[in-house]
Amino acid sequence: MANRIEHSRRAFLLSGGACLLASPVASARLAAPSAPAKRLITAAEAQVGVTTVYDPRYERIAFPGGDVPRERGVCTDVVVRAYRDAFGYDLQARLNADMRTAFAVYPRRWGLAAPDTNIDHRRVPNLQTFFARQGAERPRPATATAWLPGDV
Repeated sequence: MANRIEHSRRAFLLSGGACLLASPVASARLAAPSAPAKRLITAAEAQVGVTTVYDPRYERIAFPGGDVPRERGVCTDVVVRAYRDAFGYDLQARLNADMRTAFAVYPRRWGLAAPDTNIDHRRVPNLQTFFARQGAERPRPATATAWLPGDV
């Protein structure tokens, strides 16, 4: 049972983490994306025209489920919102829980002594570490056309 749950979680993360950045060329030559990838893509596309201001500043936000206003943010905010909107999956809470159990394996670029629920999920290196720890890391495609629908 635990193996099946682990496999389901990994498949979920891979399918979702597997194409927000798919190029039209790559999408046109591939089979249709999986249903979870479609949901993630649709949720990300729904932010086009809404999230219009690049704003990386630190801000206190609610936890769990916190977010800066949807009209602004950074690339990771789009990913976090897409996961929430498509699946109800809270990367802010999940990443924070993982950081509390394994803080030492996360990047130390910011000089923190403990996880910070306001910003950790908004940092690319933290999301990279989280996805790798969840078994959802994939090799980086060698060419732009090798990206698949859902790849983050």
